[in-house]
Amino acid sequence: MNTELLLACWGMMTLMVLVPGPDWAYIIDAGTRDRTIAPALAGILVGYLVAVTAVAVGVGAAVAALPWVLVVLTFAAAAYLSYLGIRVLRQPPALVAGDAASGSDVAAAPRPWLRLAQGAGVSGLNPKGLLVLVVLLPQFTDAAGSWPLPLQLAVLGLIFVGSCALVYSVVGMSARAVLRFRPSAMRIISRVSGGAMIVLAVALVGEQVSHFASA
Repeated sequence: MNTELLLACWGMMTLMVLVPGPDWAYIIDAGTRDRTIAPALAGILVGYLVAVTAVAVGVGAAVAALPWVLVVLTFAAAAYLSYLGIRVLRQPPALVAGDAASGSDVAAAPRPWLRLAQGAGVSGLNPKGLLVLVVLLPQFTDAAGSWPLPLQLAVLGLIFVGSCALVYSVVGMSARAVLRFRPSAMRIISRVSGGAMIVLAVALVGEQVSHFASA
């Protein structure tokens, strides 16, 4: 593949991942609530890997040709984010000072398999991620290249997943580090992440409503 296209894709994908969204809110919640962010991060990456596979085999083109599919996914994502946000606000993670110092498990932390499933749901239903993979990714392919387009899309999608792994690892571990040094920040970060999920859900619905109104 063209090296310039790969670098351009990596830069664009990294910029897109750096924009806060549902993934950020979820990984921050995991960073403050769980002993490790590994299950939540793995879930996010699994969700995107499934999306990358779908785009590579041609499902992405079908989705792009059917706008109502993205609308359904958007409302599903909004409903799921609202559920997660309300759960975080109603049941914020609790950590006593001794636990913060010793790094022991956070009370009431979800099971790893549940975190993985939730993470896959957050990324799998994330409209921003889907738009990146369905709309932006094909722009970095080279029709004259020696590699077939599905393989090019798969490689470019893996670049996006790699950017997600790097950025979200830093975000999740930073949230945990803040908690270790400032245990009192637990409730604040929890409220911010929970509120962010709800705000994002409302924004997603509002964007679709405004689109229908202007149509």
